[in-house]
Amino acid sequence: MCIGVLKFEKDIFSVTEANFEAMALEVFCFQHHHNAVYRQWCDALQVRKEAVTTLHQIPFLPIELFRHHQVVCGEVEANTICFTSSSTTSQTPSRHYVRDINVYERSFLKAFEKVYGPVEQTVVLALLPGYLERKGSSLVYMFQHLISKGAVGSGFYLHNQEDLIEVLQALKAKGQKTLLIGVSYALMDLAEKGVVPGPQCVVMETGGMKGKRKELLKSELHGYLKVRFQAKEIHSEYGMTELLSQAYSTGDEWFDAPPWMKFLIRETDDPLCYKTDGRTGGVNVIDLANINSCSFIATQDLGRLHSGERLELMGRFDESDIRGCNLLLEE
Repeated sequence: MCIGVLKFEKDIFSVTEANFEAMALEVFCFQHHHNAVYRQWCDALQVRKEAVTTLHQIPFLPIELFRHHQVVCGEVEANTICFTSSSTTSQTPSRHYVRDINVYERSFLKAFEKVYGPVEQTVVLALLPGYLERKGSSLVYMFQHLISKGAVGSGFYLHNQEDLIEVLQALKAKGQKTLLIGVSYALMDLAEKGVVPGPQCVVMETGGMKGKRKELLKSELHGYLKVRFQAKEIHSEYGMTELLSQAYSTGDEWFDAPPWMKFLIRETDDPLCYKTDGRTGGVNVIDLANINSCSFIATQDLGRLHSGERLELMGRFDESDIRGCNLLLEE
């Protein structure tokens, strides 16, 4: 079937906790039918569509397959946007094919405003060197959109930190609500210059030392930035190339997902079994905004759940620890 006529008939952004499972099962059936890679993965696991009747029976696609296959419902056409991950020279980047960019825009805008309020009232400042220097970043696309809708003064910064410091000082003097988002190493570089953004400014890190600095635990990074910026808390954004939704941590290092996104924790030695005891395991993500690719992703992250839904990240799998993913990787 031509990708141009594929359509999931329900509004995934209207989902509630009460009907999430039913909606997820409908999305599973839709993607099993239209996504050849996902159907092949289900077949490799010997999972029949008719046998899947609960959330925990849905197969989750290993995130590595986005490096090696076109994970998309229907065909990739000329107007399909492709987001790509950063990668080393020895690593194939992930590719996420997005047929309807409006779905992504609705997803990130609704999730952002659910936590931070109307973007029009916020000056959005993005310190994203590395991301800005390459093409295909979904993070850059998101913040380009938010900056275009943000209050006067919103903008990107690459390496011109002195200009950014001047802007931060002016916004502090005005008491203007501000969001400063940056990759970890760039925020650390900025913090060393002695700037204090002020209480009206939310500082958000989006991870990534990119080989520029020593990798730190998130608690160590946040502790460092809080002292340097004289901030009560540091926020975080959790997203990735293979997803079209973001979760946010507003200072306690636990991530809250929007209603159309959910986390499950799988056993580290058995990817088809789940932890329900609050202990650490592999992070599975249901992202209903991925309606035209795959909404059920087994990531390489380690984490645990608080109160059954709030995610705390604990690290990442070593490549040698990833199991059950090689059935399609070599095809």
